Amino acid sequence: MSTEPVAGTATAAATPSQRYTAALAERIELAWQERWAEQGTFEAPNPSGDLAPDDGSEVPAEKFFVLDMFPYPSGKGLHVGHPLGYIATDVVGRYQRMKGKNVLHALAYDAFGLPAEQYAVQTGQHPRITTEENIANMRRQLRRLGLAHDERRTFATTDPDYMRWTQWIFLQIYSSFYDETAPRPDGGTGRARPIAELEAELAAGTRPTPDGRPWAELTQQEREAVIDGRRLAYISDAPVNWCPGLGTVLANEEVTAEGRSERGNFPVFKRNLRQWMMRITAYADRLVDDLDTIDWPEKVRLMQRHWIGRSEGAQVRFGVVGGGELEVFTTRPDTLFGATFMVLAPEHPLLDDAGVPAAWPAGTQDSWTGGYPDPRTAVAGYREQAARRTEAERQDEGRTKTGVFTGVHATNPVNGAQVPVFMADYVLMGYGTGAIMAVPAEDERDHAFATTYGLPIVRTVQPPEGFTGGAYTGEGVTINSANEEISLDGMGVADAKRTIIDWLERKGAGRSTVTYRLRDWLFSRQRYWGEPFPIVYDADGRAHALPDELLPVELPEVPDYSPRTYAPDDATSSPEPPLGRVPEWVEVELDLGDGPRTYHRDTNTMPNWAGSCWYALRYLDPHNDQALVDPDVERYWTGPRPEETDGAGRPNVSGGADLYVGGVEHAVLHLLYSRFWHKVLYDLGHVSSAEPFHKLFNQGYIQAYAYADDRGQYVPADEVEEVPAEDDAEPRFRWQGQEVEREYGKMGKSLKNIVTPDDMYASYGADTFRVYEMSMGPLDVSRPWDTRAVVGAQRFLQRLWRNVVDEHTGITTVVEDPADEETRRLVARTAHEVETEMSAMRVNTAIARMIVLNNHLTSLEEVPQEAIEPLVLMVAPVAPHIAEELWARLGHRASVTRHPFPTADPALLVEETVTCVVQVGGKVRDRLEVPPTIDEDDLRRQALATDGVARALAGREVRTVIVRAPRLVNVVPAS
Repeated sequence: MSTEPVAGTATAAATPSQRYTAALAERIELAWQERWAEQGTFEAPNPSGDLAPDDGSEVPAEKFFVLDMFPYPSGKGLHVGHPLGYIATDVVGRYQRMKGKNVLHALAYDAFGLPAEQYAVQTGQHPRITTEENIANMRRQLRRLGLAHDERRTFATTDPDYMRWTQWIFLQIYSSFYDETAPRPDGGTGRARPIAELEAELAAGTRPTPDGRPWAELTQQEREAVIDGRRLAYISDAPVNWCPGLGTVLANEEVTAEGRSERGNFPVFKRNLRQWMMRITAYADRLVDDLDTIDWPEKVRLMQRHWIGRSEGAQVRFGVVGGGELEVFTTRPDTLFGATFMVLAPEHPLLDDAGVPAAWPAGTQDSWTGGYPDPRTAVAGYREQAARRTEAERQDEGRTKTGVFTGVHATNPVNGAQVPVFMADYVLMGYGTGAIMAVPAEDERDHAFATTYGLPIVRTVQPPEGFTGGAYTGEGVTINSANEEISLDGMGVADAKRTIIDWLERKGAGRSTVTYRLRDWLFSRQRYWGEPFPIVYDADGRAHALPDELLPVELPEVPDYSPRTYAPDDATSSPEPPLGRVPEWVEVELDLGDGPRTYHRDTNTMPNWAGSCWYALRYLDPHNDQALVDPDVERYWTGPRPEETDGAGRPNVSGGADLYVGGVEHAVLHLLYSRFWHKVLYDLGHVSSAEPFHKLFNQGYIQAYAYADDRGQYVPADEVEEVPAEDDAEPRFRWQGQEVEREYGKMGKSLKNIVTPDDMYASYGADTFRVYEMSMGPLDVSRPWDTRAVVGAQRFLQRLWRNVVDEHTGITTVVEDPADEETRRLVARTAHEVETEMSAMRVNTAIARMIVLNNHLTSLEEVPQEAIEPLVLMVAPVAPHIAEELWARLGHRASVTRHPFPTADPALLVEETVTCVVQVGGKVRDRLEVPPTIDEDDLRRQALATDGVARALAGREVRTVIVRAPRLVNVVPAS
């Protein structure tokens, strides 16, 4: 079959030279991208609504919703590390489309965020302008990559019609409470219900009020307090993370382990401030338990379980001498008899003046007072000291644990002993109850504190023989733990726990309980560039939800974009949001049912997590202005999978996107928040799935070498030359004649090692760039970028091109003659192997199999059409532009996009094989099933492409490869 270039192909009117260069690749790629856009090639039909098929045809029964983690449009643009996940999802989506599925793949932009606001502070340019410019640049870079996105479904979180629904979801959460006894469709109990139903039950008397009084006897203010105390979104005077250097409060997850802000690295302090909170703790058990219903990497499950931190123990009440009580949570109630003092967080409400005596009690030791003249002065002075310390400083295990006596005593419920109550900043109000019972014999921190202040130490767990003293933290037989009604002596830990909890519950002194490390989600930010709250306040400060017809609440223009910032160590400062500077926006006259009144808006904004919690749902039905998402559309794309069951054997209602790809750095923040929002929407009946993301895949990272001279200054990486190493010596590197040191890490402009996608498009073309990134190694493993190695991917595509096209004439040269038996078997085996590898997202090994077949076809005098066409189809998901062009040149009018992926004839797969052992440094790392006639070059390529070799090399270079075909390959690393 020798034909002229086919009319309508990208190169039909090209120059006579048909060599596959970057210039020819660019012409092909731009032409096909334009055609895809014109023909709506990647538009995925919905079962109903405005995106349903125009001709009334039914959508395919099989669907595939593939999702990228929401990108933030940075002003710096993309470097070659960023597109790795986008290419991977594109390859998977194209493959699934060729498998006959209706594939939804779209990309939108997480457009609110601090970087644009900080740029506005520096330059005065509105964050919207900056954001839209960044989106346009990112969209240009990604479009040039040839991603198969449904462009009808794109948006930004800053779009008013998107922001409207973000605010609407907030109001759904605000207008809901968590009913621990309500049944769920999955057979469990506990779900969100509308606040209106709670009010109706309280009014009818079917649900008691907190103090038992009839609802009708409560004042309006008391009723509102009861209701507000149950809302899933609520306002609270709570300890928050105050960052003076940024002028805003931060969620726990935005604070580093060192007690500093993730952005800017400023100190963070605990302050009591009035803020919006989300009651994510109500969902703690479900957030843990439902991890078993979704297909996520185990390391991510562990990270979420650790962050939620479920602990079982007891809540114990200590009576306060003089009136009142203190509650503590302990995982070791069996050690209660050894509790000889208590410690409170400085922020504990008992330490307000009313709870602290005016003078030191008789017998107070001088070492306890901290030199203060009285308890109230001591509490005030110590609180001021604690406020100047970050949370990390307060919890620093290496710091000496000191405190001050509060003048208060409490009564240990198991033995009646009066124990002194101290305050110390290593106890945090945000964790547990803000109070601990101290058992110095069984806790090292308590032991050090007791030793410092001369407090009693009573051992309640028998240490093993030979124990030399101090705190014993292990398990053992219980001792010294008996009163007139109960004895734990001689029991093991488990029996002692059960026995003492039963006794505490009978006495009304405690109860079995579960506590969590997870805190309620701080949801206010003192920033401009974020979603305004759809809430107004009346003259009495009461919150009112805005009706749907007043949404969205849009941001006003402000004279200054920056929140007021302070000296980073000014812990006593307070936030002043930018929106407070626009009084004509803050004060608003509305009729909310009681006639026109003046209200004031909330001057805080939502965190940027708000818009990123639900964007996957907007992809499904992006133009719907009547509902969050059409039920039929949502059920089709993300509904439950009735054929599956969860860990308890119940029908699996998790549902969610079929594949979610992104970095492991989002394992806690985004994923936890998204799951919480989605579960609330599920409970309220707005979605049919209990989880937003069914399968999660964490891609690795593309990193790079950087080079520094003897001054430590970085030099341009692309100008560095490698000096060949002698024998086993390490390689050396030179820049402009001077030797430089190589280091390995991330890309960055300051490191002078940035390579952009634009560079790759210009030098090689998008398809070569795609093939290189996908062939570098397993998708979940990080790997080093090497521009020099890109040429290997280019050669593969050049050989593929020459197998179809004469480089001089542009004539298609394939023949219609049947292929020989060896070729037919190799095509079948390759199709089988590539299908297996693509299904498992092992794209690198799929490419390796294609290269083997391509090289075989190159060796033939004439390339049979029956052999090259399956290869072009296999290449299509990875290098779609060249595949489309070659497919058209082979005589096909329809796009390769929806052509069935090739399948192997089983009869051609029956072939004797041998097992090849693949070693790295002499250790077995993988095995291959190969034909006994395989040559050394093919075997070497297949071995280097295995996952086992990639994992073992972990980015190291290869010194040599020893091949003993067909049974052994030994890869020797460079170091």
